[in-house]
Amino acid sequence: MVDTLPPRPKKRPDFTELIVAIACGLAITTTALFLGVMPLVRHLAGARDYVVYWATGQQLVHHANPYDPVAMGEIERGAGFDGKRGSYYMRNPPWALPLALPLGFIGPRAAALPWSLLMLGILIFCVQTIWRMFGQPGTHLEWLGYCFPPALQCVIMGQTSLFLLLGLVLFLRLHRTRPFWAGASLWLCTLKPHLLLPFAAVLLLWIVVSRSYRVLAGAVAAIAVSCVVTLLIDPAAFAQYMQWAHTSGIANEFIPCFGVELRQLIDPRAKWLAFVPAIPGCIWAVVYFWRRRRAWNWLENGNSLVLVSILVAPYCWIYDQSLAMPALMYGAWRTSSRTVVAVLGLLYIWLEIQPFYTVGLHSAWYLWPAPVWLAWYLYARTAQGKAEAVPLAVTAQAASLG
Repeated sequence: MVDTLPPRPKKRPDFTELIVAIACGLAITTTALFLGVMPLVRHLAGARDYVVYWATGQQLVHHANPYDPVAMGEIERGAGFDGKRGSYYMRNPPWALPLALPLGFIGPRAAALPWSLLMLGILIFCVQTIWRMFGQPGTHLEWLGYCFPPALQCVIMGQTSLFLLLGLVLFLRLHRTRPFWAGASLWLCTLKPHLLLPFAAVLLLWIVVSRSYRVLAGAVAAIAVSCVVTLLIDPAAFAQYMQWAHTSGIANEFIPCFGVELRQLIDPRAKWLAFVPAIPGCIWAVVYFWRRRRAWNWLENGNSLVLVSILVAPYCWIYDQSLAMPALMYGAWRTSSRTVVAVLGLLYIWLEIQPFYTVGLHSAWYLWPAPVWLAWYLYARTAQGKAEAVPLAVTAQAASLG
């Protein structure tokens, strides 16, 4: 008599796994197609924000002014930029100029793919580092980090926001064991300091309360070194930047965030109104920290700070919201509700298809992500139950869809 094994029960379809797989599949497919086509299509180099950094590198290599409107416009149009809005410039503080210098030694098309691959590599490193800090092997929730739409938008646009994410992740990873280098890594966050104002307020207070002065020393040392390097490359960089900042008119530009929306509603000429939301944001952040100062944990408490900082930033593009990714990964890991994870996947899908029904990144449609990330995170924390991850078998599905 031959023993027969009982038939395996069929696995019930899982809505959460399907939604996350679709979200990740769309993200992977779109990004892979773009990176594959980019070296073959000339105008793609000039049609992205990357062209600004490349043109800046060209000016620096030739010891010219990276804020010269005529020269920058000619270089950008030569690389395929349409020039409808005039010349574009690096809006980062002058100490970010050394990041663009290497691009000046390479042609626009030759440097475009390596630049985007550098951003993609930073994203992968950040996700892996975050997951080692508070993730759980075998859950595959890290794919929600790899496929975070604002981060992949940053890769596609060739933007620098992922440098800030790298600085934030390194700080979280090193602040307990190597405080000096944790502080030095925060230099990357100063490339767009307006994005983390409440976070910075709490950071300074935490340094004093916990006497973590080596963190401050590392940050000051890194900024000082970067300023020296900048002056060696372009001795007039700071003066040129100040002249450009006063004459460029970028403060009047509409950016889809609540600070700029407030300014537009009350008085478009009152530039200071864009900073008003940051004031209650900083006050809340200080109170939030002070109540938890004796048991402060950057890995957990810092998430809310970053999300609020993004919400109240005086200006913030969708790709700048890459900084929200660690908080969302943490929320996905801690929640015990698969529905909560499914909702996050649906938000990903909505954001991934949004470019097909909006015109450009200036659209007011991009006002929703910042408050929604915060609301989702707070709800995920209330539904966390036990501190264990939600198992998702999404890797194979995402790979097959991608």
